[in-house]
Amino acid sequence: MRKRKKNVYLIGMMGTGKSTIGQQVASELSLNFYDTDVEIEKKSGKSVSEIFATEGEEEFRKNEQHFIENGHPDSDSIVSCGGGLCVISGMLERLKAKGTVICLWASPEIIFERIKNDRGRPLLQVEEPKKEIQRIIDQRKEYVRRHNQRLWVWHPDPEVTVF
Repeated sequence: MRKRKKNVYLIGMMGTGKSTIGQQVASELSLNFYDTDVEIEKKSGKSVSEIFATEGEEEFRKNEQHFIENGHPDSDSIVSCGGGLCVISGMLERLKAKGTVICLWASPEIIFERIKNDRGRPLLQVEEPKKEIQRIIDQRKEYVRRHNQRLWVWHPDPEVTVF
């Protein structure tokens, strides 16, 4: 019988590669892969943008929390979490209790280039998306820095210092 592997939870800002890297690693290691956004869309029958527009960000975050608690196996999985999940009070600690947490990080410029044409990013449907990306990063970086036990950071440019 195969030994069960602890889950891996990928956190980080949108556009850092959580879904892409998560799928690749899950495939290589023969693990399950779950993307919280995709799973919420399947369950609700609505896109993330529709949920934000009709029910609000708070309801979307509740759906994320529910998925983390009840929506996937307790082992043998890689889970790509929504970018804002880790700043909800207690959620980073909960993720750490359930598995290994890995934070993917990229510069605001890289994030913007990756997602600038994606209209499915409700938090960036603003007049100045680059400034909004930086604001969100600044807000979340402080939270992650204070709660960084068992947290690794990946950045595509090894010359960049994140923390």
